[in-house]
Amino acid sequence: MRALSLAQRLLERSLIAIGITLLFAIALLVALGVTARKLGRPIGWYDELAGVLLAWLTWYGAALAALKRAHLGMPNLVARAPAPLRVPLVVLRTLLVCGAMGLIAWCGAQILAILGDERLVTVPWLTVGIAQSTIPIAATLFVVAELLTLPARLAEARTRAAARDPERVVLEGVR
Repeated sequence: MRALSLAQRLLERSLIAIGITLLFAIALLVALGVTARKLGRPIGWYDELAGVLLAWLTWYGAALAALKRAHLGMPNLVARAPAPLRVPLVVLRTLLVCGAMGLIAWCGAQILAILGDERLVTVPWLTVGIAQSTIPIAATLFVVAELLTLPARLAEARTRAAARDPERVVLEGVR
């Protein structure tokens, strides 16, 4: 259990660092693009690169949300289900989510194999392989996050403890 906790913390810190870096890069890039446009010297490539960075931020952010159990959790459905159905529901949910993300990772890898050497239109030094690499990587990290949080989900399902609903916790903290 201790190794699991360490793996979770390591993955969480890595995903947070990636997210902060990407967010900072997007902000800097967009500020540069807007400034250049206001100065009458627009940069034709900044919006395509910002779009790639935004996609990366979205994918890695989804993996972080899965690790924080704030993504596709269905905690209220599990909590309200009869006791004998709780564990099977958690297992079914995990199989469906991991299956979907596994399929996305596999398809993403197939796309990279086909289009990986193509170049972006306005950023010719950036290959589609690099730009789209986030799909199989982040989808795999999503599956890892799901598996790391599975023991806690199962423990909640086995007990009568209230399910942890991160969305509700956030909303209650605002009031």
